[in-house]
Amino acid sequence: MKNITDSFVSVGHWPSAGSFEFNTDILATNPINLSVVLGVLIFFGKGVLNDLLDKRKQRILSTIRNSEELRRGAIEQLERARVRLRKVEIEANEYRTNGYSEIEREKVNLINATCNSLERLENYKNETLFFEKQRAINQVRQQVLQQALQRALGTLNSCLNSELHFRTISANIGILGSVEERTD
Repeated sequence: MKNITDSFVSVGHWPSAGSFEFNTDILATNPINLSVVLGVLIFFGKGVLNDLLDKRKQRILSTIRNSEELRRGAIEQLERARVRLRKVEIEANEYRTNGYSEIEREKVNLINATCNSLERLENYKNETLFFEKQRAINQVRQQVLQQALQRALGTLNSCLNSELHFRTISANIGILGSVEERTD
């Protein structure tokens, strides 16, 4: 005990020169003083150190828990995104398939419509040609008939005298009269 009081007293008797020195002589320093200071530091510092370590441990654990929760959330989001991606890919394939089918249907419909239009045009062309042919034939017939009638009339006029001419006209009037009676 005397050593402890001596060390306090010796602190008070330091030279007042204003200089500070480390005493490296272990025997000159008080090992009991040092052990008491170290003991107090260890005893009180142990609680502080334990508190610091516990707080640090709690922060690390909460950070790990938060990280785990974030990781789980990210995994769930990734899984939802994958499911949605699969769904979108399936829909895209359906649209693509339906689109190709629709294109093929439209192509077939267009080809059929074009074929029908060409067939109708061909029919119109054939009908027009037929009618034009019939008209040409009728015109030729009319011209031939007219020429034949003109020749016959010319022949009749040159061969017939007025009495024969009068009898022919009377016969024709009689024929026309009998035809008129039948239609009534």
